[in-house]
Amino acid sequence: MALDRITLSTFRNHADTRLDGTAHFNLLVGENGAGKTNVLEALSLFAPGRGLRRAALGEMAGQAGEGSFAASAQLDPGDGSSPVRIGTGTMPERLGRRIVQINGAESSALELGEWLAVGWLTPTMDRIFNDSASARRRYLDRLTVALDPGHARHASRYEAALRERNRLLSDPADPDQTWLDSIEAQLAEAGALLTMGRAALVNRLSSELAHLSPQPFALPRLTYQPGGPASQAELAAELARHRRRDRAAQRTLTGPHRDELDVVLDGKEVPAAQCSTGEQKAMLIAITLAHAGLAAGGRPSLLLLDEVAAHLDPIRRAALFERLREGGAQVWLTGTESAPFDDIAKEAAVWRVSGGAVERL
Repeated sequence: MALDRITLSTFRNHADTRLDGTAHFNLLVGENGAGKTNVLEALSLFAPGRGLRRAALGEMAGQAGEGSFAASAQLDPGDGSSPVRIGTGTMPERLGRRIVQINGAESSALELGEWLAVGWLTPTMDRIFNDSASARRRYLDRLTVALDPGHARHASRYEAALRERNRLLSDPADPDQTWLDSIEAQLAEAGALLTMGRAALVNRLSSELAHLSPQPFALPRLTYQPGGPASQAELAAELARHRRRDRAAQRTLTGPHRDELDVVLDGKEVPAAQCSTGEQKAMLIAITLAHAGLAAGGRPSLLLLDEVAAHLDPIRRAALFERLREGGAQVWLTGTESAPFDDIAKEAAVWRVSGGAVERL
């Protein structure tokens, strides 16, 4: 088991929810709007980042409380050592700041990533191949952070340096060249690490996908397209060389903030954006399964699947459950009814969710 003794306090519509006795498969069943996805969102906060909805902290707090919320769980490290208590949330006196605790001591979200790998697949992700390049970059970074928590720090440093360089470039006054040199050095250092992490992820995913059967889930072929030089020295030189061009544009036109992930349906050679909705869903599931296989090594891992079974026929559902059964991740699934999950019913922990309350079945 990865997580057990999970508690949610004033988290969205969950005033006081507790889930005990978890299993490899964990199923949340209930009507639309009951609060199933809210549980998954709370679990996604046990990873660096803003969770599966990318919501602001204030949006996650329940209306009945003081504007704060809390989520906690007991984590089994999987190495025979004692369980670890992890928690995250906000406090009434510091509503704008997310608090993280590990065994009662204040910590950081990045340190949570060193204990636990978390991945998810939600209905809103179905449009990832037709979405913007920035959405695919966020997707890449989230997958990378699940394998390498330090990647989040590189992304944060890069974004901060990029904002500062763009501010200097858009200033009517000529920027201080020494300060610009310093910012570009930071941008190049963080950017090279960011590029390295994304490229490594795509290479590892491609290798994992090569070992998966192309049936019943269509397999994607992934290609990482860097938005600038990969090395720190070359990126720094490129930034310096194009200061005049970037100043005219009032933004930085080179770097990993312009990266792209190209996805093609293997065998058909059709870009993912031009594939059918079913093919896109199948490719997304294949990527999720491949990533789960990578994340399961070394640390406990969670896989959060929101309404995934409802969009699959019985053959593909059975294949999905079998692959999840073979994997090392603790799996959390949601559905409006239990029938699609009959194949795993005897081995799953099942809760009915209604109005933000849960009942063990």
